[in-house]
Amino acid sequence: MPVAIITGASKGLGKALATGLAAGGWSLVLDARGQTELADVGTEIGALATDGARVRAVPGDVTDPGHRRALAAAAEALGGLDLLVNNASTLGQSPLPRAAVLSPAVLRRVVEVNTIAPLALIQEVLPLLRRSADPRILNVTSDASVEHYDSWGGYGSSKAALDHLSATLAVEEPDIRVWAVDPGDMRTDMHQDAFPGEDISDRPEPDSVVPSLLALITGDAPSGRIKAAEMAGGPR
Repeated sequence: MPVAIITGASKGLGKALATGLAAGGWSLVLDARGQTELADVGTEIGALATDGARVRAVPGDVTDPGHRRALAAAAEALGGLDLLVNNASTLGQSPLPRAAVLSPAVLRRVVEVNTIAPLALIQEVLPLLRRSADPRILNVTSDASVEHYDSWGGYGSSKAALDHLSATLAVEEPDIRVWAVDPGDMRTDMHQDAFPGEDISDRPEPDSVVPSLLALITGDAPSGRIKAAEMAGGPR
């Protein structure tokens, strides 16, 4: 039975993907900072699990080394690790500040969450992934990593660094498929925070992206940067 760790799994894309994987027989280790919310989601998704799959909710902050160790330990207790999904992210500030006034302290936190923590978690679980018959890493990126939007410099640069690390890791670990996936705009709390006061009801729900992600995870696509909207089943 395959095992996955999903960070930022209490809502949005993380929760939607966890739901799809659980229904497909994956055992899951779910991460988020909110203990109560994550526990509720873990119970909800656990009820949907098939084929004896198990779901473990491990609340904490991905920037905390002790929490990363706990995630790895939970996966090992479920039998190992076949997939790591680095989905947890932060905008850092809402409304988003322009680069000329972006606080170094805010940028430091954005990079810590969006770039350093994913790499540190990868490093923590690499021994488990190397034991898998089909190891995969899915790092959630953004179009802001390759496009230059007013006020998105901090967030975009953190995701650009994650893109680069993903591509480098794919070269260094050829037996692990490493994807940087741009899911596109979605109707999530974080997207709303990026556009405070605006109506984002025209954006697709996160679960609209899940068929594309499941096809990627269960298929044989090589490592690379991928836009979910360009995959079969992606949101339109």
